[in-house]
Amino acid sequence: MARRATAERGTRHAPGRSDSEGDVAYDMAMTEGYGGDAMGDRGGRGRSRWSGSGGRWWVWVGRAVLWAFIIVVVVNGIRAPFERFTQPDSQPATSASPKTSFPTVEASAYALQFASAYLNYDEKNPAARATKLAPYLPENADQQLGWNGSGSMTLDSAQVAGVDVRDKNNAVVTLAVSVNGTWMQLAVPVYTSGGAMAIKGQPALMPTPRKATVPDAASITEDSAVETQLKTDLKGFFVAYAASDTASLDRFLAPNVSLSGLGGAVQFGGIKEVVVPEGGDRRHATVTVAWQVPSTARKAPAGELDQTYDLTIVRNQDKWDVEQLRGSTEPAGP
Repeated sequence: MARRATAERGTRHAPGRSDSEGDVAYDMAMTEGYGGDAMGDRGGRGRSRWSGSGGRWWVWVGRAVLWAFIIVVVVNGIRAPFERFTQPDSQPATSASPKTSFPTVEASAYALQFASAYLNYDEKNPAARATKLAPYLPENADQQLGWNGSGSMTLDSAQVAGVDVRDKNNAVVTLAVSVNGTWMQLAVPVYTSGGAMAIKGQPALMPTPRKATVPDAASITEDSAVETQLKTDLKGFFVAYAASDTASLDRFLAPNVSLSGLGGAVQFGGIKEVVVPEGGDRRHATVTVAWQVPSTARKAPAGELDQTYDLTIVRNQDKWDVEQLRGSTEPAGP
């Protein structure tokens, strides 16, 4: 046993070294041995391997952190749009505005029917008016809606002039009315709820719109040659237009254009004026036509009425075809 211990210690000490020096040498050798490869590196290779192993360990730690960051970014990038598409919309639906939810068409028709009962009355039979008004008025309303039972009124005609929506239940329908031969406007307060309607309050007579000042016609450079040609060519067009002679009308119309006409209500009396500006193969002309209306009086000349049209014309070789016919916005001449 003592010999074996001496032999083992002999492997740890170099000759001529003390026990302490041998221990240090042994530890260094073991340290170098662990840093080497499986075959056991010699000299400085063991120390170099140890240093490199520590560097690679930190590289692998950095790579792991980087990959973890990348995975988090990718997962969040995929999850975020998926959650946006799948989660319910948290924003409340936009409610319809009063102007779109209020039944303006129905209220207009309702106000027209009411006006017939409201603006027609006779002091000889006031009960008849109250009976006609009853379906339109609330239960506690005045049966005559402000009339004292005296006088008379006659509604000649009525048209809807506009609807002023105040909220989802209330609006004022303005009617253009002719009463006893005088034009005015009538503001009718209409209430609606759940499809039902009533006249909420007393109507109000309003003035008609005031007359506007019309500007003079814009100055243009006229094409006198085309104007002269159209005064002749358009005679046949307006003759056929007055009589609704579609076969003849087609000869004056551009391709793929159709026009019916006036069905013989008037007869062509002549072309008073043609205005055509200079331009290319497509022009906008203004034409004033005289229409003749038969007179009911014996031996009296036919009545004549001048009217102005806007025509869009296109050049077709040596003639002009009508592409569009419509009313004109040009000021009326003297």
